[in-house]
Parts: sequence; C-alpha cells; structure tokens
Amino acid sequence: MRNSNSAMLLLRYKGLTLIELLVAITVLAFVAVIGWQGLDSIVRARITLTNDLENTRGMQLALAQLQSDCAHLATNNLPDRVPLAIAAGRLKLVRTVFADNQPSRLQVVTYAVSDGVLTRQESAVTRDLNELDAMWQADASDASIPVVALQPDVTALTMRLWGVGGWHTPDNVLAPVPSVGPATNPLLPTGLEVKLQLRGRDTSLLKIFLLGAV
Repeated sequence: MRNSNSAMLLLRYKGLTLIELLVAITVLAFVAVIGWQGLDSIVRARITLTNDLENTRGMQLALAQLQSDCAHLATNNLPDRVPLAIAAGRLKLVRTVFADNQPSRLQVVTYAVSDGVLTRQESAVTRDLNELDAMWQADASDASIPVVALQPDVTALTMRLWGVGGWHTPDNVLAPVPSVGPATNPLLPTGLEVKLQLRGRDTSLLKIFLLGAV
C-alpha cells in the first residue's frame, strides 16, 4: 500500500502545472521579443549602411567623371571662346574628345541638379565651331540630348572658379561661348571648386579640380 501511494505521488509531480507552463511561455515570449528587436535593429543598420555605401559609390563615380571632363577641358583650340561657365546648380563646359585614328573633336557637357538629382548631358562631337556654338546655346531640356542621372538626393550644387585674384563666383555666367577673349587669355580660370549638399547631411562635400591637362 505504501508503495502504491509513493507511485501516485511520483506521478503527481512528474509533469508541469498550468502556472509553470504559463511562466515558461511568458519567458519564451519575452526572449523572442528581445531577439526580434535585436534582429530588426541589425537589419535596419544594414539597410542604412548599404544605402550609404551606394551613395558614396555613386558620388565617387560622379566626381571621377567630372574630374575627367575638367582634365579634358578645351583650352587650346577655342579661338575667342571661353570653354567653361557656371551658374547656381549648373555647370557647362567644352571638352576635347580623343578617339583612336581620329582627329580630336569638341563636345559640350552640362552638369545640373534637377529635382534633387545630379545629372550630366553631353552633346554630339564636332570640329565645326559654328555647330559648337549652337550646341552650347541649346536648351538644357532638349530631348535629343540624353540625360544621365549621376547622384540622387542632391539639394544644392555651388561652384567657384580659380583665376587671377583668387576664387570667383561670376553672376553673368552661362553666356554664349564667345566671351572674354581667346583661350590664351590669362583670365581663363585654372581651377574649379564644387560643393555638393546631400539630403540628410549636415556638412557638404567639397572637391577642387584642375582645369585642362596638367
């Protein structure tokens, strides 16, 4: 009889009570919530980092393209013309294009900020100065000129030119190419300062380019 009672007591305490089960479920739920919050933070941080890396990569490519255009600025074969002009949120220049087994040609390139996107347009290449003047004066919205988006989330693009007397920010810029004098004019700028302000950034990105081949 005693053995029978002992067996019944052993069976009674072998399983979990309802309270114990509820406590275990609560603890597991609490651990799951903490784990989910940690995983969510990791995912959000990864998304933010990926976006920053994409923006950085895009900005590097855009600045590399601008550096190439500035390095190939046409400074020796534009009689009575200035090959570069700036305005608020817009840069226009004439670059020399080289190709294998072909003479050098000229091309108008325009950088602009439109709807928060830094874009680049390039005209057809030519050796005719009259055609070059027409392409320089063409409207930036000309649908025949393809537009390439370089960098999104750009809120401002400001520029200055380095020349005689230091940095200058002309007001009457983006005039027709025929301007102050021949390309050998000492007033022709030799440096370009570009400042880009990105959305959500407290500080702007500043870059200085040399104009023409060094």
